[in-house]
Amino acid sequence: MLSVSMLMMYISFLGMFLLILAIGLIVLSRTKLKGWLARIVTFLAYICLIAGGLIILYVVLSGPTR
Repeated sequence: MLSVSMLMMYISFLGMFLLILAIGLIVLSRTKLKGWLARIVTFLAYICLIAGGLIILYVVLSGPTR
């Protein structure tokens, strides 16, 4: 069974992973892809950016755990 602190750590890792994934997808779509595929990858990158930002915001604003 995971403690609340460990669970929050794993959730924050997920948020950081999504932010790093968004960076990689944006770089990929702007340098290697063209046309509709670039737009789809860019859209996915912005979804990852928003989701990762919201997750990190949740972790930060939830405060310390016991």
